[in-house]
Amino acid sequence: MGKRSKLIAANWKEHPKSAAEAFALFRAVAKAPRAPGVEVVVCPPFLYLEEVIREFKRMAPPARAQLAIGAQDVFWEDQGAYTGEVGPAMLRSLGAKYVIVGHSERRRFEKETDAMINKKIAAALRDGLNVILCVGESLSVREKGVDVAKKFVAQQLAKDLKDVLPKAGSLLVAYEPIWAIGTGRSDKPEDAREMALFIKKLLKQTKQISVKFLYGGSVNGKNAADYVQLNDIDGALVGGASLKADEFKKIINAI
Repeated sequence: MGKRSKLIAANWKEHPKSAAEAFALFRAVAKAPRAPGVEVVVCPPFLYLEEVIREFKRMAPPARAQLAIGAQDVFWEDQGAYTGEVGPAMLRSLGAKYVIVGHSERRRFEKETDAMINKKIAAALRDGLNVILCVGESLSVREKGVDVAKKFVAQQLAKDLKDVLPKAGSLLVAYEPIWAIGTGRSDKPEDAREMALFIKKLLKQTKQISVKFLYGGSVNGKNAADYVQLNDIDGALVGGASLKADEFKKIINAI
């Protein structure tokens, strides 16, 4: 069996503080060598998105190979009286290829519900964006066992993907156990692989689709290979470590 393609997504969240820092970080990441079959997706804040994409388009074609830009969120309407929101058509017209939807921080701080996430996914897919859907359980759920965590994630997926039938390759599922995000406490690779197999089998049965599985939650240069070198884990969604160019390069090189 041939080596499976891998994807590493950088979620910059609300970083960095200045545009100059953002562009310097992007240029450094863009220069990092990428092995064949490895795609790197950079997701800056909306404020820097247009200029980062402009910088991306200025790069020579070989430098753009296996590199893409994504957004950290999207609204479910293309336009309208929705102050502060950014629609999928806007992102697509800029040149964004991916969008993160349902991150646990938005579920927590912005009070996003599964119904809202469902509408965002449907809209993003309709306008041709590739969706990175984030799911994952809290510590209180995980402490009840992996089987309980699987049930929780299955319920999230059922609600988030209700009446949604993604085209092949347009949906990626990022499993980010909430208790592992930004805590330095990552999931065991074998447990993450078990969740990957569970999610892939579930979506194959319920949606007749194959998806890429990304692991997220305190991924860094030291542990990235433990996850992404497993056949059933197709990559990683990286938070804090993606803000340090040298650390992020180590993650890319780990594949």
